[in-house]
Amino acid sequence: MRGLDRASRAATGTAAAGLAAAGLLVAGCSTGGAGVRDEGAARSGQVAKVAPTTTPSSEALQMVDAVSLVKNDPEVSEAVKRDLKPCVADEYPVDVSYGKITANGVNDVVVNVLSCADAVGVGTYVYRAEGETYENVFAAEEPPVYAEIDRGDLVLTKQVYAKGDSVAFPSGEDIITYRWSGEKFTEVDRVHNDYSNAVDGGAQPPAAPSED
Repeated sequence: MRGLDRASRAATGTAAAGLAAAGLLVAGCSTGGAGVRDEGAARSGQVAKVAPTTTPSSEALQMVDAVSLVKNDPEVSEAVKRDLKPCVADEYPVDVSYGKITANGVNDVVVNVLSCADAVGVGTYVYRAEGETYENVFAAEEPPVYAEIDRGDLVLTKQVYAKGDSVAFPSGEDIITYRWSGEKFTEVDRVHNDYSNAVDGGAQPPAAPSED
């Protein structure tokens, strides 16, 4: 898993959405989500229908329109949907990863939604392919948060802020590893890192007393 810089460990930058997908239709079966949620279990409602597009490779990669997937998902909070807008031209603040993490035999989709101003992760979602539809099986909406695929596991990074911390300089981070247990993601490991306040613009040592 790659490290995240102190200014924004929750993201690596914005990625253009509109990833060659067509025919996205809303197919949500559950009620709309709202508020802060974390560590979501598998849902029963399917989210969206997607027409596959392929890229030349030994194994065809089915890519999705991540922005439409998130906006049509009833499990995503209205606040995240409302703030999901292009930062520049038609470029949305969305990072998308593809990989096999739910033992489904096909690639799952991990979507990180970021803020335009400071690239802070405001929401992380995992979508599992169910035929021609995708099901939301994990959601974390307590910023700053960012998820990656690491050797078949889902690894979530949360920055930790103490009172008085600025957005650029959190006090530490929690790195949580989840593994698919057949029906949902289960936490299997957690690491906490504390950051030094003496570097990167943090607290500085007191000045030496002046001589009279």
